[in-house]
Amino acid sequence: MTLGTLAVMTTALTQFSACKNPQCENPLLQESTLPFGAPDFSKIQPADYLPAFEVAIAEKREDIKKIVENTAPATFENTILAYEESGKLLDRVSRIFFALVSADKTPEIAETEKTVTPMLTDLENGIMFDKKLFERIRQVYDNEYATLQGEDRKLLEEIYKEFVRKGALLPEDKMERMKAINLRIADLQQQWGDLLPEATNNAVVWVDKKEDLAGLSDADVAQCAKDAESRGGKAPYAIVIVNTTQQALLASLDNRDLRRRIFEASVHRADGTGKYNTFPIVSEIAKLRAEMAELMGYPNYASYSLENTMAKTPVNVYDFLMNLIKAYVPKADAETKAIEDFARKSEGAEFQLQAYDYFYYSAKMKKELLDVSDDEVKPYFNVDSVLVNGVFYAANRAYGLTFKERTDLPTYHPDMKAFEVIDKDGTTKAVFYCDYFRRPTKRGGAWMDNFVEQSRQRQQLPIVFNVCNNAKAPEGQPSLLTWDEVTTMFHEFGHALHGMLSDCQYTRLSGANVARDFVEMPSQFNESFASIPEVFDNYARHCDTGEPMPTDLKERMLKSITFQPCYALGENLAATCVDMAWHMLASKDIPEADKAMAFETEALRKVGLLNPFIPIPPRYYTSYFNHVWASGYAAGYYSYLWTEVLAVNVADVFARRGALKPETGQDFRDKILSRGNTGDLMKMFSDFTGMEQPDASGLLSARGL
Repeated sequence: MTLGTLAVMTTALTQFSACKNPQCENPLLQESTLPFGAPDFSKIQPADYLPAFEVAIAEKREDIKKIVENTAPATFENTILAYEESGKLLDRVSRIFFALVSADKTPEIAETEKTVTPMLTDLENGIMFDKKLFERIRQVYDNEYATLQGEDRKLLEEIYKEFVRKGALLPEDKMERMKAINLRIADLQQQWGDLLPEATNNAVVWVDKKEDLAGLSDADVAQCAKDAESRGGKAPYAIVIVNTTQQALLASLDNRDLRRRIFEASVHRADGTGKYNTFPIVSEIAKLRAEMAELMGYPNYASYSLENTMAKTPVNVYDFLMNLIKAYVPKADAETKAIEDFARKSEGAEFQLQAYDYFYYSAKMKKELLDVSDDEVKPYFNVDSVLVNGVFYAANRAYGLTFKERTDLPTYHPDMKAFEVIDKDGTTKAVFYCDYFRRPTKRGGAWMDNFVEQSRQRQQLPIVFNVCNNAKAPEGQPSLLTWDEVTTMFHEFGHALHGMLSDCQYTRLSGANVARDFVEMPSQFNESFASIPEVFDNYARHCDTGEPMPTDLKERMLKSITFQPCYALGENLAATCVDMAWHMLASKDIPEADKAMAFETEALRKVGLLNPFIPIPPRYYTSYFNHVWASGYAAGYYSYLWTEVLAVNVADVFARRGALKPETGQDFRDKILSRGNTGDLMKMFSDFTGMEQPDASGLLSARGL
């Protein structure tokens, strides 16, 4: 899962100042008349965005000008609160637009992004480096911080620190350089956002003969035919590359050479010497980030980035990672040897297991030892049942929420659905949209974001959406999921709950606006509901008969979840270490584009994860690591493992108290989900769990290690 977009996108859809521009016929410049202030996608056209941004940016500048030119002494109300409430129209336009940039990036949207990105970066530079504005903010910080309470004090602290960390205290020459860095990084990230999806779409593997797809289910073969047709029909079948290194189809595909071709297409999608090469972008972004950190007085970007997290320092992150690696390597070595020995029974004594063989022979071992396979269980994981009878059911049992589909709310794509979220007292709590199927205009991965962030100050209900990249079955057939895709839906809905159940005064502090190494905790914890027997039995029903999964199959399937778990941990550790390696360097030491692959290899060797006997590659190699180069996780990918520790601790509390007891869910809601970033995150964790510090010992056992 990925969160966040641009810093300017911090509020929502309603209560913006009246538009005085003649372009007010533009639906983006009019307050929505739909229920809950939902965006009216039935009226919004691609041509509306650029003029809307022009008006909204001008309004934001005017709001800031009023604060700066106020001759009264700076106070919380006339400076901090005024700053928080500035640019409401821009928030509205930005949130809608950037949702489409990620989920439905048509050529028109892409072209507008090229124009809008530097406009927004120039606006942010103008605000962050406005000396008069910062001076007023600093006066409030110096004069009122000690006397303010609660969310007011936290809001002041967050705004003041944001300005300082962006460079407001820098001398003029360094400030100008920081502005230039911000503009260039924004441009490079926009280039990345255009290039990587195109590279991934281009990496499709074409297949001429149906027999080459032996091992795939009829549904998977039909999907390959559908994908081929939608991508130009260069061959009867196409295997589409997803965002991760490994590809789920490799678990079933008998043709080893085709497995190799698919794996290599995935790994090399964006590291070529021609059009699809992201390494020049990577190298330049890394250099600019390192220089940014140096301007701010830090030795590297990791040190700068981690300061405002739970981990605090690179040393703490590496201590955490190396302890995991030390425990992981011998287990991974044993797991790999077991799979290779199994494969040699059919392939011969000289067979050497490769990364593209790992899933295939692991699946065969699982079938032989546990008598279970993906093809056997997928008919019980219909996407509609998982959503309504699983994801929604668990939220109802734990938190008292109910979900009413709203077909009267238009969406940006026909595959998208909208639901009104109703609280236990009958009041509307939020609106939830879901967009689960992949398409060429959608970037890879899965994520949560907001069209509107919750705010008591603005009397705004949250309007939240989840996006995934599941295959959509041909017309008339059910869309079936793997177990990994099931847990991804639960994961992203955990983020959605963080947004929907928020009860905060200010948008800046609400919902999932928390540190990276805390934000993944509610989502990873929510995955645990997928395997709770009552929840599982409610959604795991055969797509044709509606019958629940037979008890024997269910037991074997649930046991298989932790069968040979080293791959999943290993690919995450490797990706995390690649991320950290890039961001631990000084600017002068960043490798050039042609040395990037060698640097990545050496980084993995140094931490003991480049083991020829353990063919487990990173979940993302550098050249397609979108989390790190475009989505805000730079020096932060470790947070998935870090927050998994928190999530395991929270799940233990739920299991002990009663996972589906309303009292347990309400306590979690009151102490964590509703509170956003309004207090100390470790204290929130401690208040709920009763633990002074997270206990990492449960992580490996929770993963079956």
